[in-house]
Amino acid sequence: MTKVYCTGCGVVTPVGDTPEAVFQAVRTGRSALRLYQAGPEPYVASLLSREGFDGPSFFEDIAVKAARKALEQAGLEPSCPRVGLVLSTIKGNVELLDREDVSLAASAARIAAALGMSTPPVVVSNACISGLAALLQGMRMLRDGAYDHVLVVGAEVQSRFIVSGFQSLKALSLQPSKPFDAARDGLNPGEAAAAMVLSGEKKSPWELVDGAVRNDANHISGPSRTGEGSYNALKYLLPLVNREKLAFVNVHGTATLYNDEMEAIALDRAGLLDVPVNALKGIFGHTMGAAGILESIVSMLACDKGVVLPTRGFSELGVSRPVRVSAQEMPTQGSEFIKLLSGFGGVNGALLFRKGGAQ
Repeated sequence: MTKVYCTGCGVVTPVGDTPEAVFQAVRTGRSALRLYQAGPEPYVASLLSREGFDGPSFFEDIAVKAARKALEQAGLEPSCPRVGLVLSTIKGNVELLDREDVSLAASAARIAAALGMSTPPVVVSNACISGLAALLQGMRMLRDGAYDHVLVVGAEVQSRFIVSGFQSLKALSLQPSKPFDAARDGLNPGEAAAAMVLSGEKKSPWELVDGAVRNDANHISGPSRTGEGSYNALKYLLPLVNREKLAFVNVHGTATLYNDEMEAIALDRAGLLDVPVNALKGIFGHTMGAAGILESIVSMLACDKGVVLPTRGFSELGVSRPVRVSAQEMPTQGSEFIKLLSGFGGVNGALLFRKGGAQ
């Protein structure tokens, strides 16, 4: 089976526009989360500045910016017919619904054109696991021999439509989120774009080993009380994991009451309670279609630096299983990590990253 490596990364976030700057923000606990009064109810979010932006689509603009950075780092010419594009997003241009074609396919085509790509883009929109599912799609495109390189871009901007949807579910917090904490009371929306170039050429030490998407079909918005989908995604990966080199599990960690509990149960069932766990949404908020890619990029840098990053907002364990949530930064010699995500409709995903490309 073809090995797949990450050969380029790019990010656009409220706390930094390079992976290194974002990593430092997480390391020091610097977040852009703040209270916004727009709409009928206030909410806490991490939003990008629109200063100086006058284009038709802010969503497409940040996606292109992150993609260009990843392509530049990978040294790729985007017009090459052996370079593919996968776009991950949940809502895309929904805020422009009354003005233009907001279909995700149309957005992907415009992003591809702005990048000068000659190949047809693929869109992955699978609730909050979209970024992880898009990385898996890119891996399959490489392993099928369709492309030599695949650019995977995830982006999300917040809108009245998205925020009011979360508000209707009483899922938003009026304070910065507290993943896995006893006082957690909801999530914070976030905006970001993140991109990875995947390649079969080992120009980078970071390998995307394999991953799985499992749907437990529990409920349209509620996670499984037994962690069924998340556990089954982890179960698929466990035979591939070198436990002695597993640095941490970077969880979804939305700080909603039921999601964090579900992930704790899944980790327990998978026999991973002894492995450090961290969540990054206390820094970024929930960046939705960008989350799987952005949080994976930061996690790769953490392993490079030999640290398990802290979980901002966490102080007292508030789930039923004794998960080893990192309240402070801790050292690690591990060279592997697992990225977990879950989403509405019972979707769950897990992806194993390994540095060095060999056990």
